[in-house]
Amino acid sequence: METWFIIIISLCIAALIKAFFNLLYPNNIPRLPPGPFTFPIIGNYLLHRKSSLELQHFIRTRLQPKYGPILTLHINSNSPSIFISDPSLAHQALIQTGAVFADRPAASIIRRISSCNQHSINSAAYGPTWRLLRRNLTAEILHPLRVKSFANARKRVLLTLLDCFNYHSKSGDAFRLMDPFRSANLSLLVLMCFGDKLDQKKIKEVEDHQLRMLPRITKIVFCQKYKEFLRMHQRQCEVFMPLIEERRKFKEERVRNSKLRVMEVNDNEYVQAYVDTLFDLHLPEEKRKLNETEITTLCSEFISAGTITTSTALQWVMANLREVKEEDLPKMPYLKAVILETLRRHPPLGFVVPHAVTEDIVLNGYLIPKNASINFMVTDMGLDPKGWDDPMSFRPERFLDKAQVFDITGSREIKMMPFGVGRRICPGLGLAILHLEYFVANFIWHYEWKAVEGDEINLEEKQEILTVMKIPLQADLNPRFP
Repeated sequence: METWFIIIISLCIAALIKAFFNLLYPNNIPRLPPGPFTFPIIGNYLLHRKSSLELQHFIRTRLQPKYGPILTLHINSNSPSIFISDPSLAHQALIQTGAVFADRPAASIIRRISSCNQHSINSAAYGPTWRLLRRNLTAEILHPLRVKSFANARKRVLLTLLDCFNYHSKSGDAFRLMDPFRSANLSLLVLMCFGDKLDQKKIKEVEDHQLRMLPRITKIVFCQKYKEFLRMHQRQCEVFMPLIEERRKFKEERVRNSKLRVMEVNDNEYVQAYVDTLFDLHLPEEKRKLNETEITTLCSEFISAGTITTSTALQWVMANLREVKEEDLPKMPYLKAVILETLRRHPPLGFVVPHAVTEDIVLNGYLIPKNASINFMVTDMGLDPKGWDDPMSFRPERFLDKAQVFDITGSREIKMMPFGVGRRICPGLGLAILHLEYFVANFIWHYEWKAVEGDEINLEEKQEILTVMKIPLQADLNPRFP
């Protein structure tokens, strides 16, 4: 009886709230995008428990047919969450009004800790600090000449990976590929971050702790996990700080020697690392240099952002290669098409990092308030039948049509956005594509890849941190040049 009484009271309160809302916002004033009514506490709690993949499926199958390609869910009681799945609306928001949609929502407690109070490129509010950090990354370490300077590091990591493959090939045992993929990508980014002379022991130490810091703990209500997160964060600082200090001293010594015109014999082999570019940055709004914790955060962001996404994409590429003709692989345009088709069909992230607007704005006749979290549904855009012919099929040839020039940055139009688009587009887009092409081309050149006998490749998806293969990829490798 008490339960029914509570339900009736809740319905009455909800009706009063809705009536009050109608008085505040009459029909001639833009309202939030449509969406299902959510009961206080109960509805929010049920939505909050859904994984990203479950939420995508729920929106795609249950909500979009009823409410359309832009809708509102009240997952967080503090602010509405708006979901956009239409590419043209995404283009209108992120390209045509890009400056307004370039902000980030307020960070959760754990996100504030892991981003050093939003002093990272991915989490920083749209403004001078974000511009400085992003410009430093793109103009320095991600500049094409800087990326080219790490050719030896790429070769070093590739040889280590091929040694791993050779060992398993000789043993005759099938093995799961995700772990060596992830280890190789992380090692390469660690070398780019802290210098290509870093020894394997230190790389392994960073790897062990960096993988534990992946953002899998999101709810502060689980106190034990929150305490565990703080311990891992502290341990990460302990691992990174000596590497940062070692590189700082190395840089200072080079500066002193250059002033004295005393340079080491092998100085022409010096390759600038990402951390080197951070020491002299001055935060424009706070009028100070970055502190050590902020440098640690930026280094961690650089390594983690390119590790799990590229590794996941690499596994999806190799899983789909069973449908690619071998004679096509040496053709670089076809290789690029394979990479793009994989990113369209299996984007590692179902949603880009949530956006926020710098001011209230109307999109498609609906109010997008400043406190809203705006989510762009990447998977849905890549599978939109209005933009793609037979979207569920893996067909790299679609990117070889010279009559249709494809732009992954989405500046002309958005058909897929695995790296985001607009002002918040992933600055590592070019590096990610380079690493995918580099590894895939070398894998195919050195080995014949076959599915394990009696174990068909399963392309079913599962949501972890990213959208991964439900059954991890295993392969039977045969060297082409024994």
